Amino acid sequence: MAYKKSIDNFKSVLQGGGVRPTMFQVELTFPTGTVADTTAMTNEGIFLCKGSQLPASNVGHIDVPFRGRQLKVTGDRTFDDWTVSITNDVSFQLRAGMEKWSELCQNHNFALGANTLDEYFATAIVRQLDRQGNQLRAYAFEGIWPTQVASIALDMGSTDSVEEYEVTFAVQYWSATKNNDPQTSATSTDPLSRTNSIST
Repeated sequence: MAYKKSIDNFKSVLQGGGVRPTMFQVELTFPTGTVADTTAMTNEGIFLCKGSQLPASNVGHIDVPFRGRQLKVTGDRTFDDWTVSITNDVSFQLRAGMEKWSELCQNHNFALGANTLDEYFATAIVRQLDRQGNQLRAYAFEGIWPTQVASIALDMGSTDSVEEYEVTFAVQYWSATKNNDPQTSATSTDPLSRTNSIST
């Protein structure tokens, strides 16, 4: 067997020099009533969301015993929480929007919250870009809502830095596509008309 071992062999496989973790874009939507202008907040988040992840999901397994051995068959799928890191600016608009969204889920002072899921569920899209800013793949996170709006550290000794904080979201499921926008609940309210599978 001839082993592929030259740098030219490697170069021929690593298309475009590889994908860069800095080349991405996050598009957050907010539920109605949490912010005055959802379009403006989405645009602000594109620039101020400085960190994120492409999604993870997990398929459980069931061990079925047979004569001293275990046959592993598929169980149920679960979706990990999704976290974004946000750079804070002097307007505090994104921070205020996240706090309002969290309060919509569960009031700060009373054990009250939204009556319907549509009141606090939203959608987010993460776009992985190439080095020219073209989309390589896009992931839509469906039915998200913030489980934690993290603290902002304040420190008089912290110089040469800008405030940032993390927001963690629960995720119902995600879908992905290559060239087009993922088919999300924001673009279609009929679940039978949506394609939730991963497309290449």
